[in-house]
Amino acid sequence: MNISEIDSNFKIETNLSEKDIVWEDAGGDSFVKYGVVKSDEDYLRMPRKTARSVSEGIAALCDNTAGVRIRFSTDSPYIAIKAVFPRLCRLPHMPISGTGGFDLYKETGGQQSFVGAYIPPLDGENGFDGIVYTKNLTGRNVNYVLNFPTYNPVAKLYIGIKEGSKTETPDKYINKKPVVFYGSSITQGGCASRPGNIYQNFLSRALNIDYLCLGFSGNAKGEKKIADYMAGLQMCAFISDYDHNAPEPEHLKRTHFALYQTVRDKNPELPYIMITHPSEGINEPVNRRKIIMESYLKALDKGDKNVYYIDGDSLFAGYDFDSCTVDGCHPNDLGFYRMAQGILPIMKEILSK
Repeated sequence: MNISEIDSNFKIETNLSEKDIVWEDAGGDSFVKYGVVKSDEDYLRMPRKTARSVSEGIAALCDNTAGVRIRFSTDSPYIAIKAVFPRLCRLPHMPISGTGGFDLYKETGGQQSFVGAYIPPLDGENGFDGIVYTKNLTGRNVNYVLNFPTYNPVAKLYIGIKEGSKTETPDKYINKKPVVFYGSSITQGGCASRPGNIYQNFLSRALNIDYLCLGFSGNAKGEKKIADYMAGLQMCAFISDYDHNAPEPEHLKRTHFALYQTVRDKNPELPYIMITHPSEGINEPVNRRKIIMESYLKALDKGDKNVYYIDGDSLFAGYDFDSCTVDGCHPNDLGFYRMAQGILPIMKEILSK
């Protein structure tokens, strides 16, 4: 039985019934892109040439749109999308609403709230259409944030509004330079049920901040070439969260402080956060935590007053700590929420300075 036939909440809009949709290219002036680099391609997280110089894995993942957002303002009572994919990512342990879906938030007084999700059909491949009804009947513009898929490339995106409605440039984030997050599949968003529930988006909504997600599933290994690239980025803070992708503790020891030093040399006053990977308290990576703590203490010994340490073992702590992942490793929505709550106090301290 098709469950959507007996529960309309599971019905996915793919053939839009609205007849008064006006489509606009999401690359237009009213739509502001975040979490991307300037490129001939619309939605890359880092330049392809740079990605290829690091590794085949980074080259394959740089067009996954984890952390990419579009902000815009409209008075339309609905917002439709037409997404064009070169392919559709399907993973056994992560819903397609997260790997290939979009979700929409509205912003009021600096606070964001969830409006709806755009979920590709299971048999889709090269894109899909979707619509979310904003219920905005006031005639006044509202700011919106559209979050992109975490594990899927997007070749093209069109945004549809009701005929006669208008789009305008939205309000800006409070930080002119983004926070840069570097790390593993967890940083890329595996396995959130939808893009808005990755930990960076929880933080972005709580603090109204821009960020760049450089999470590369299985391929964040602290290589010298990507360290050099990231050190040259314009940013207001850097989060090193690649513990989980270091093949062994010895690799982590060779690269972890070296990555810090490379970024620090070019950014003497930049707030730098070192995080060990979150744990359910089972098979805890004690040796890896010790290596990262040694990096932190070494930085302190060198007189660094803008370096911070977060023990990932504390991020899932509390009631139902063992319910925070899908598979003992990748966070679910609860896990990502707790990660954000654990990182939030340090982010507030950094931004207050």
